[in-house]
Amino acid sequence: MLRLTYEYKLIPSQKQIAVIEDILAVCRKVWNYALRERKDWYKSRKCAVNYCSLQHEYIIPVDQPYPNYKIQAANLTKAKKANPELKRINAQVLQQVLKTLDRAFKNMKEQGYGFPRFKNQYRMRSFVFPQFKTNPINNEWIKLPQIGLVKLRLSRPIPDGFKIKQVRIVRRASGYFAMLSLQSEVSIPDTPPRGHPLGIDVGLDKFLATSDNQLIERPRFLKKLHSKLKLLQRRLKLKKKGSKNKHKLNCQIARLHQKISDTRKDFHFKLANYLCDQAGMIFVEDLDFRTWAKGMLGKHTLDAGFGQFFDILAWVCWKRGVYFGKVDYRYTSQICPNCGINTGKKDLSERIHKCPECHYEINRDVSAAQVICQRGITAVGQIVLENDCVGGLSGVYNNLDKCFGSSKPKL
Repeated sequence: MLRLTYEYKLIPSQKQIAVIEDILAVCRKVWNYALRERKDWYKSRKCAVNYCSLQHEYIIPVDQPYPNYKIQAANLTKAKKANPELKRINAQVLQQVLKTLDRAFKNMKEQGYGFPRFKNQYRMRSFVFPQFKTNPINNEWIKLPQIGLVKLRLSRPIPDGFKIKQVRIVRRASGYFAMLSLQSEVSIPDTPPRGHPLGIDVGLDKFLATSDNQLIERPRFLKKLHSKLKLLQRRLKLKKKGSKNKHKLNCQIARLHQKISDTRKDFHFKLANYLCDQAGMIFVEDLDFRTWAKGMLGKHTLDAGFGQFFDILAWVCWKRGVYFGKVDYRYTSQICPNCGINTGKKDLSERIHKCPECHYEINRDVSAAQVICQRGITAVGQIVLENDCVGGLSGVYNNLDKCFGSSKPKL
């Protein structure tokens, strides 16, 4: 089973925009009502058994069950018969809102996410049509329930053999978009390691360095528009709360943020394809960028978007048949890629790697990328043959001799 998501820009009429906004408004009310119902049930069970709170108390019968998705969906069906506002909205769209809320509570319990929040008119930005009997796209038009035929920019054709399973309508600062979920009954095997290996080391001095001695400058997406963004946010502080001028300025700030985000993503995709043109295997460090974002240079780390770049690089590698792997990040800047000894910790101002043993001298980031590449090749060798054959310091070419002797595998 293969699933893809394609994004297209919608060009709705003013009447269709009014329908989309009405659906979003009703979805927001359903979300807030269902969330309040669950929150009240939780709070009614929080006080001790022998006394109640002096400030407020939620009186809910003891035998009333927890309002999960099944109970709330049944109550929604009953409410649609009495409420004309709910009756005019597609039933499956409202059910998807309840499913999203149920998933949010599961993520809170299982993955430690925060408590779901109530939504105002600006925070509810999307809704889903979960199923289609036939293909809703005809040339450059898409037929959506309740909305009708909507023109879209078909920037790329839908691949053959894929069926449209669901469509999510998203409202952004620059307009409305359709996220098409495509599905095909095919199975694609994992990409085998082959071809030229390439190690990648990311950083804030240079965006990345490759093991082929190539340095990519870091484009400062936020810094270029930071002065304009700062000016608009200063003006926003002086606007009256709830006024039209404040809303217009908020939309202008949102468009600027989206421009920064789109520019960053475009750079990541172009760079990922450029790297895939040069290699058959790409190796990166297994880093947790959440810790980077909490440091003194957190703003620059978030501006670079390393986590998004690794996700995009993994996707592009899978799509183009390039092997992608992550290796251990420890001591990559301390180990000499030429002789394999540990040269000790370096200060951040020291940008050149100089080995005291073999006198190997190269850019510090390129040296780390070469160590990453060596560790990736070693890891691929371990997967093919044995897991514990490499002794000593992992990630050095000489370690392959201990595993394979004189007959090294062809990479």
